[in-house]
Amino acid sequence: MEFKARKMRYAYSATLLALLTSLAACGGGTTTDTADAPADGGTEVAAAGGVSGDVLIDGSSTVFPIAEAMSEEFSIVNPDVNVTVGISGSGGGFKKFCAGETDISNASRPIKDEEVAACEEAGIEFIEVPVAFDGLTIVTNQANDWAQCLTTEQLNTMWSPDAEDQVNNWNQVDPSFPDQKLDLYGPGTDSGTFDYFTDEVNGEEGASRGDYAASEDDNLIVQGVTGEEGALGYFGYAYFEENSDSLKAVEIQNEAGECVAPSTETIADGSYNPMSRPLFFYVKKEAYDTKEQVKAFVDFMLDPKNGELIGDAGYVALPDEILANAKARVDEAKLGSDPTNL
Repeated sequence: MEFKARKMRYAYSATLLALLTSLAACGGGTTTDTADAPADGGTEVAAAGGVSGDVLIDGSSTVFPIAEAMSEEFSIVNPDVNVTVGISGSGGGFKKFCAGETDISNASRPIKDEEVAACEEAGIEFIEVPVAFDGLTIVTNQANDWAQCLTTEQLNTMWSPDAEDQVNNWNQVDPSFPDQKLDLYGPGTDSGTFDYFTDEVNGEEGASRGDYAASEDDNLIVQGVTGEEGALGYFGYAYFEENSDSLKAVEIQNEAGECVAPSTETIADGSYNPMSRPLFFYVKKEAYDTKEQVKAFVDFMLDPKNGELIGDAGYVALPDEILANAKARVDEAKLGSDPTNL
């Protein structure tokens, strides 16, 4: 099963998961203070110690747990490097990145053409690097015992632009659902998760009703859904896994007509579609070439020995062959966004 790709810039998500499937068949900002991170002794490191300086990262809240876990382990070997990780959303992160304010930009979707143009205008050369797989997870309140499995059509009924001020009750989504107020929570418009969700559910990136509680901080979405019996929200799988004791993950009817719950297994094998997707980070070439600490951190992120940190963060690590291709992109300085050659 492949990741669904409606637009050209999403084409390589299908390429990535096709390779993954074939391999399986064969066998406001948050700052991470890395200086005080505890050592667990479980990670061997390829990056040499002794470097110092700052690594400035911003972008996707979905990718944040990966960057946070990597920075904490990286600091064990490089205590003189200060890695700062912000969560402005994929779009907000690219604004800072293309303005020259950061070294690395996390993204839960590929960079857009207008963002590429902004970077080009500012003279920012970058390398696009896939880092993990994620399953965009639809969550409800624990008291919800009716929405066990939803179709993309039902999600569209809730979230389409036409639903604004019109669809406010669960029985409007399906007559079998109760007479219960529908409260919606989701990422803001700077979020790559918002872009992906609206494209898959509403058929157009950015097309959404506007009368929902929006936030770039996924923890606020968690709080909103746990506080309202009729609430529904969405975000990356890691945030559900972290809050699975207080939220319910809805099964999604996939392209084969099967109701599938998100898990590391269903995300990895592609059966949790169309909500499975690749995650990325973008590194500024100049920073990688001239800042020893940035090079060391990027190389650490792409070391196969550290793949378990991605799993610990709630995501699916890339298979070795795809990871090797990602490392080659960096080593060979393959600039720009190339959806056909990952």
